[in-house]
Amino acid sequence: MRIILTGGGTGGHLMPLIAVARKIKEKVPEAEFFFIGPKGNLENDIMGQENIPIKNILTGKLRRYFSFQNFIDLFKIPVGIIQSLWLLLVLMPDAIFSKGGSSSFPVVVAGWLYRIPILIHESDSNPGLANSMLGKLSNRVAVAYPEAEKYFPAAQVVLTGNPLRENINKGDARRARQFYGFSESKKVIYVTGGSQGAKSINDRILRVLPELLKKYQIIHQTGEYNIGEVNRMAGEMGFKIGHSGYCTAAFIKENVEDVFAIADLVISRAGANTISDIAANNKPSILIPLETSANDHQKMNAYSLARIGGCIVLEENNLGEHMLLQKIDDIMEDENLRNKLSKNIGTFYHPEAANKIAEGILGMIKK
Repeated sequence: MRIILTGGGTGGHLMPLIAVARKIKEKVPEAEFFFIGPKGNLENDIMGQENIPIKNILTGKLRRYFSFQNFIDLFKIPVGIIQSLWLLLVLMPDAIFSKGGSSSFPVVVAGWLYRIPILIHESDSNPGLANSMLGKLSNRVAVAYPEAEKYFPAAQVVLTGNPLRENINKGDARRARQFYGFSESKKVIYVTGGSQGAKSINDRILRVLPELLKKYQIIHQTGEYNIGEVNRMAGEMGFKIGHSGYCTAAFIKENVEDVFAIADLVISRAGANTISDIAANNKPSILIPLETSANDHQKMNAYSLARIGGCIVLEENNLGEHMLLQKIDDIMEDENLRNKLSKNIGTFYHPEAANKIAEGILGMIKK
């Protein structure tokens, strides 16, 4: 049995592919996997750890707005489809599992032309342009939000939630405390902009860092391109990284479950995968949606949770230093509020998501 995984660009796209592949491997140990997608360090790192061979293709982004990049991508997309047609002909897979998005577009189109069974997964409450199109070419569509079901044919869509690594909510707070050198006397805040980081969140945290560190300890995932600047600015303020109750990392993957275990509050973008990680750990959160996210999906994700009392949403364009500090203190100093946020976001956790998707892929192959 051979299965193609496709997607890429962010950890939010790649980690669910791994979670489902592991589940399939449990059920069918002889199953083979290949990843087809764009070239990138994150793809090489994550797939390499799983010993999944990588085949790179050109991909182009599908945009709903005018951009000169659209003209360049118009050439990349057909080239990517031709490359995918060749790779699928050589590999002859039994099924394709797509995390969706523009990175998987050429592979799904090529798979559809070959009539290979395809399952795509939509993480967000409002599907992007690529998945809206790919859903019409797929045999099955798995969605994370009930709101997304209406965008796909009822006969092929199923609500599964987001597939996560099995150990994501099995962290050890004591181990994290030892690793980061944190004391038990101060609460911990985990700040993350996702696998790529978020410069605007980094900048706002740095502006209030002196006030925050008087009361709290902070683990800050900055993103690979931002860590140098964050460390430099923190140093200029007199904070020695790792010795002032303030620890930074470009991307946390080895012990992220321990980070969630120790965190009393998570401040994050509103990417679907990060939200699912937060929900799996029942953590209070402040979500700051990316204003420029495709189809405004991060804002819709965040407000979908806010409506059930599962998070606090702060919009990036109106986020002042005083407001951020006030919201952090409101949550940290009010145990009832923390408990309410923890309980409500937990309803978004779907522990069987990876298993359901794995069963769906295997079901397509058996047919």
